[in-house]
Amino acid sequence: MTLMSAPITTPNAALPRRSGARAHRTIVALMLREMATTFGRSPGGYIWALLEPIAAIALLSFAFSLAFRAPPLGSSFALFYATGYLPYMVFHDIAQKTAAATRFSRPLFTFGAVGWAEAVLARIVLNTLTHLMIFVIVIAGLVATLPGPATIDVPVVLAALAMAALLAAGIGTLNCYLFMAFPAWERLWMIAMRPLFIVSGVLFLLEDVPSAYQSHLWANPLFHVTGMMRSAFYPDYSPDYLSPAFGFGSGLLFLFFGASLLRRYHDDLVAK
Repeated sequence: MTLMSAPITTPNAALPRRSGARAHRTIVALMLREMATTFGRSPGGYIWALLEPIAAIALLSFAFSLAFRAPPLGSSFALFYATGYLPYMVFHDIAQKTAAATRFSRPLFTFGAVGWAEAVLARIVLNTLTHLMIFVIVIAGLVATLPGPATIDVPVVLAALAMAALLAAGIGTLNCYLFMAFPAWERLWMIAMRPLFIVSGVLFLLEDVPSAYQSHLWANPLFHVTGMMRSAFYPDYSPDYLSPAFGFGSGLLFLFFGASLLRRYHDDLVAK
């Protein structure tokens, strides 16, 4: 009598393997779903996403114009704070939305129609495109109000935005795992994010900080994002501390660890 052993299966073994074309369609479908749920159900939709940074930049410009005669660079308070605030918001929003990607798509994982990578990529792509649109509209409006022509190094602008998006994707992917594995970390992260706005170069230049603290601020990759962005709008500003390799390298490192942990533990965490 011959005994035939049954094949050993895992929870993912029964799920169909997604082809490249199917994965792309899934990502697009997830993007459309999020657009409908995030912006389609609120009055004004994308208008609010545009008005929020405009209001924040206007408030910063008004408040600091009362205390100072001129911004640290140039003569426009609005342009100076926009070149710091907009890149920071690219990082903040993409990282926050990416960290919640699996929670947003959790009901779809049960049927095997969506994988964690597609859920994360959909949020990264959608929110990157959203903030790119917001950046172009706000900056174009500010430049149109300047008294003279503006000199903008577009490749450097795109590099700064890419660095901010990569950092956000990396930290968001890592937090996507950490939020599920250690629920208390989400609360701690939200607390840590509050002072990050202040120490990321949104309101001031690294050169204006006492030298004893500059090395500590240099270790924040977001300072390299804001420094690169401002160098694109102010031709006379060349930050010596700027290290694109550190900024992009940090984003890739976070992304590697986040994706590795999700690949290994995502199914087990979702099944809890």
